[in-house]
Amino acid sequence: YVAEGNLSKGLGDVGHKAWSTVLGGFLVAMVTFGYTNAFGVYQDFYTRSGAASPSRISWIGSIQMFLLLAMSLPAGKLLDMGHFRQTTVIGSILYVFSLFMLSIAHTDKYYQIFLSQGVGMGIGAGLIYLPAVAIQSRHWQAHRAFAMGVVTIGNILFPIMLNQLFKNPSVGFEWGVRASAFLVLGLLIIGNLLMSDNQPDLTNRPKPDMKYLMTDVPYWLSILALTEVDGIGIIKLDFSDFYIQLFGIVHGVDENTAFYFLAILSAASLPGRLLPNIVADRFGPLNTLLPCVGISGAMIFALYGTLNVGSLMAFAIIYGFFSGAYFSLVPPLVASLAKGPHEIGIRFGIAYALAGLGFLVGPPSDGQLIGIRNFVWSKAIIFSGV
Repeated sequence: YVAEGNLSKGLGDVGHKAWSTVLGGFLVAMVTFGYTNAFGVYQDFYTRSGAASPSRISWIGSIQMFLLLAMSLPAGKLLDMGHFRQTTVIGSILYVFSLFMLSIAHTDKYYQIFLSQGVGMGIGAGLIYLPAVAIQSRHWQAHRAFAMGVVTIGNILFPIMLNQLFKNPSVGFEWGVRASAFLVLGLLIIGNLLMSDNQPDLTNRPKPDMKYLMTDVPYWLSILALTEVDGIGIIKLDFSDFYIQLFGIVHGVDENTAFYFLAILSAASLPGRLLPNIVADRFGPLNTLLPCVGISGAMIFALYGTLNVGSLMAFAIIYGFFSGAYFSLVPPLVASLAKGPHEIGIRFGIAYALAGLGFLVGPPSDGQLIGIRNFVWSKAIIFSGV
């Protein structure tokens, strides 16, 4: 398989190694970013079990997502230094260990949940996720956006799995988390074995031009945009993924149905993570990204009219598609701004680490606006939508 437009340095779309790395990256992204994507299940469980206020609970998910992105800075640097394998293995061990620790945590002990799920899983996931995504740009050139989109589509499994396990009396929270941990362990082993680096010769590799990188205006404007989109609530990991399940239950939707809102939203994001990326390979990631972000922001206000099962499902489908496009288009956008493969890692690391700061703002702010018991949704909708 030879694609047009291979890189002048000999890198590009390189057959079975490229496809194997895509599959491995898909599995890794599914158990890291995809698992974090299911925090709405934990948010609902912790809130209704009285573990803490919605705002305090959302800090767990916020810190987890922040560290997943913030750890991209050291992970990206290690990737550029040629330590891809060591970084992903260490991150995998820490991530699985923290997940097993969560399974034995007492849900009424906030600090135990915070340390295991927020801190431990966040750091571990950060050491795995960025290398798994960024490494695709070293294997693919002509169809880079499509390959990165494939990596990001694995986010539907865990919302369904965790919901079913948590509400099953014979399983419950502890064994539900433990079962997911065993699955994560197996998928991470397979993912690490499938992925491979396509690093250029380190002896002749140019070093990243940090002076140029620090004054690259389009790059820094993109980082500013990513930080605001991630943090202030346009994109679904903030308001919708954290609160849509709780939103449905509070508005009278049957629990068994509300449990599937996250899964529906995630399923709708699958075509959103693929189709726009095919368009992006032709028209560019930025030109494809902008309308998707605009529609996602506007859809937040649609929650004012989603007060029954049908309207909430329609919201989840439309919002899932366009917000899913955001997550799959950001990696090729960042990669397109790099001067070469030698600075892919550091550019991803800086961009993701700074964008992660936004997640320290959005979800806890929404939780504070919603309140502890009265669940005032209008303030959070306006804040996130605007």
